[in-house]
Amino acid sequence: MSRLLRRAAIAALLLTAAAAGPVRADEMPVIKVEMRDGVILPAVIEVPANTRFKLEISNTGQSPVEFESTELKREKALAAGSTSAIVFRTLDAGTYQVFDDFHPDAKATLVAK
Repeated sequence: MSRLLRRAAIAALLLTAAAAGPVRADEMPVIKVEMRDGVILPAVIEVPANTRFKLEISNTGQSPVEFESTELKREKALAAGSTSAIVFRTLDAGTYQVFDDFHPDAKATLVAK
C-alpha cells in the first residue's frame, strides 16, 4: 500500500472514531458484588435497566466461587481472593436470580430498574 493511501486510510479511521464520540470507561456504572464462602452481598443487587454497566465481583472468601445466572446466561468463576467483572450491554427492567454454583445455598436477586 502506498504511503498516500495508508495516510488516507488512517485519516478516515480517525474521522470515523471522532464522529462516534468518545467512549469513557468512567461513564459506565460499576456495581460491586462480594462473594464469600457461600454468601453473596448484597442479597439484592440493584442495577440500571437499559444502560450499559459493569458488575465487579470480588471473592473475599477462602474457597472458589462461581457467580451464575441461568436467566441472564452469564457465569464467572473466581479463585479465592480474586476480582473480575462482567459487562452488560443492556438489561431489560426486571428481577433476575443469581447464585453461587459452588455453594448452592448462596443466592441473590439482581434487580434492573
